[in-house]
Parts: sequence; structure tokens; C-alpha cells
Amino acid sequence: MANLKSKITLNVELDENRVPEKINWTAQDGGITNAEAKAMMLSVWDSEAQESLRIDLWTKDMPVDEMKVFFHQTLVAMSSTFNRATQDEKMTATMKDFCDYFAEKLEINKK
Repeated sequence: MANLKSKITLNVELDENRVPEKINWTAQDGGITNAEAKAMMLSVWDSEAQESLRIDLWTKDMPVDEMKVFFHQTLVAMSSTFNRATQDEKMTATMKDFCDYFAEKLEINKK
């Protein structure tokens, strides 16, 4: 059986101060080619060091109101992923309660 591989590419254009101006990404297996993004969060697990490593980037023209929605949606997605990975219904419910609280406090309208 052949080893299958999938490639995800991120390209970040920086200004003279190394601040992101543009983020584009490609994931051909997902049908995404050079799509623009205003923000991204990437976490990977280093099993040897037992720690997560992160890259958090956003463009300098990312509006704050969109950043709040981005964070909310990321937290909601993380609670769903946590549930799929652990089947811990009690903690998943707690995480979802926090997501609702987060949206309420930031006055994010659910759509």
C-alpha cells in the first residue's frame, strides 16, 4: 500500500516591520487554492516535549469585530473537536457554556 500524503501550504506576505499584510493558503485535497485569509491559528503537538506549539497570525487590516467572531468560532470548533477526540460530554458541555458566555459578553450576534 502506498503512503498517501496531503500538503497544506501557507504563504504570508510581510511588511518592512515583519507584520503580516496578506495570508494565503492552499489545501488541494480540500479544493482550496491560494485562498485569502485575514487570520490563522495553527497548533501542533510535540509529543516528546509534551507541549503544544502555535503560530497565531493576523493581517494588520483584520477588523477587531471580525477577530472577536473568529475567536468565538474557533472556541466552538475546539469544543466540538475536544468532544470527538475524548467523548468527554461533561467537559464539552462546560466548554460550550463558556462559548455562549464569550459570545454574550462580546455581544456577538449568532447567525
